[in-house]
Amino acid sequence: MKNKSLMTAAIAAALITATAAVGVSARQDGQHPTQGHGHDGHSKGVNERGDRVMGFDHEKTKHQFLLYADGGVIEVTANEADDKESRDQIRKHLGHIAKMFAEGNFKAPMLIHDRTPPGVPVLQRLKAEIRYEYEETERGARVRIKTANAEALAAVHDFLRFQIEDHKTGDSTEVKAPAE
Repeated sequence: MKNKSLMTAAIAAALITATAAVGVSARQDGQHPTQGHGHDGHSKGVNERGDRVMGFDHEKTKHQFLLYADGGVIEVTANEADDKESRDQIRKHLGHIAKMFAEGNFKAPMLIHDRTPPGVPVLQRLKAEIRYEYEETERGARVRIKTANAEALAAVHDFLRFQIEDHKTGDSTEVKAPAE
């Protein structure tokens, strides 16, 4: 009986050690401990749903999300200067997004991410306090988001941070002074 207890304890210790080692290994590789196969499946789903909802190929474009002291920016750019099809689809999508968001309609990000992104309920409630300014760029477009309302600003930042994480853009999550 004593040997059986020792064996059970040894197996339990080995499992705990192996689990901890996997967590440390993932962090050393730059991954969040919760990023495993399930997260990879989620990312694939975000990309597939995004291509469908946005109307352009995520592999031919680059998303960028910036946090500013008065709001932030959603910008999408075609990777290739001569990719007019992607550029035009980006412009169509972001023009539509600016209008939808201004009306409090966040169905597109909910469809893409398969959940309600953080900040959306506040963005919907305080829609009159937030401006979404569409602007074309050489290879795509951007939506500049501005607000003077502190609660709305926190929601904008939560929303943009979520976008950075879920789209894996590598953009900074730090708030900066506007580039304008």
